Amino acid sequence: MPEESVLWEETVQPGASWSHVLKRGTALRLTDTEGGANCGALFYNFECPTERYNMPDTLKAQHIARLTKGFVLYSDMGRILCSVVEDTVGWHDPLGGCSHADVLRERYGEGSYALLRNQYHRNGHDSFLVELGKWGLGPRDLVPNINFFSRVDVADDGLMTFHEGNSAPGSYVELRAEMNVLAIMNTCPHPLDPAPAWEPKPVHLSLRRVSPPAPDDPCRLSRPENGRGFTLTERYFL
Repeated sequence: MPEESVLWEETVQPGASWSHVLKRGTALRLTDTEGGANCGALFYNFECPTERYNMPDTLKAQHIARLTKGFVLYSDMGRILCSVVEDTVGWHDPLGGCSHADVLRERYGEGSYALLRNQYHRNGHDSFLVELGKWGLGPRDLVPNINFFSRVDVADDGLMTFHEGNSAPGSYVELRAEMNVLAIMNTCPHPLDPAPAWEPKPVHLSLRRVSPPAPDDPCRLSRPENGRGFTLTERYFL
């Protein structure tokens, strides 16, 4: 990402949460600075948050079980919230969900604020709720999330296995906002990560302005349904 094009940048600290409205015509780059990060993410139409990221439609419309460059994030209205325009990782998990307090307690032991202060064990579920509350949203607005930088392999019998070492230091993924999108994120560990200690990693964010998708945009052409999704999205802004 050219330095002169960056509007702002910041780092989401390990185990922290973050939210922002990505304006249509901007792109957000997420960088795993240390390697081994997990960035849980949810996306909503900022003008009408009842329209939000839909995991089943995103996967079935594109015949995929992972996210990478050339794919898009569908809303439950058939419109496109974001497109994945750059990716050096190659696999981001849309299936694994988020961690919960009871799971962390069982895996890592008691990790409350009273015991550990700022190093307490934050989980993805509660972190999502903290950020959603800032925008007038709550538990009923939680939907299946994306885990950027993480990979989960699914066996023929349905067993889900966390793939260690999926993201190297400096790896990045870039999302182009096709609507005005409320993005909710946290850097809590993936719920299937077998690491013996609670050691989340930071994620660096940078935002820049970008051109609208052209008729030959790779995300528009990667699947037939995507062309229709872009048409629906563009009509929304007429």
